[in-house]
Amino acid sequence: MANVRNLKKDINYVLGDIIEAVYVWELTNASKDNKKSEAIIDEAIKTFDELIVKVNAKNVENSKAHFKAISAELEAKGKALIEKINKLS
Repeated sequence: MANVRNLKKDINYVLGDIIEAVYVWELTNASKDNKKSEAIIDEAIKTFDELIVKVNAKNVENSKAHFKAISAELEAKGKALIEKINKLS
């Protein structure tokens, strides 16, 4: 990980793209119920908040391992959200 700023940008871009994908789905499926898609957006926002709090934690013993874990968590949660978007019907 190059630095904290890049990790924050990655979190912002990944989750922002997921939210944008949900909005596109909502626009192309206007006649369908949006409760599930809104839940995905809420989950993405919650994930963003959780990850940013972890990034800003100051009392970390091994910062390199801490940031690697955050990056891995971002990837895992991002994939899970994308799968939820793909399952929308």
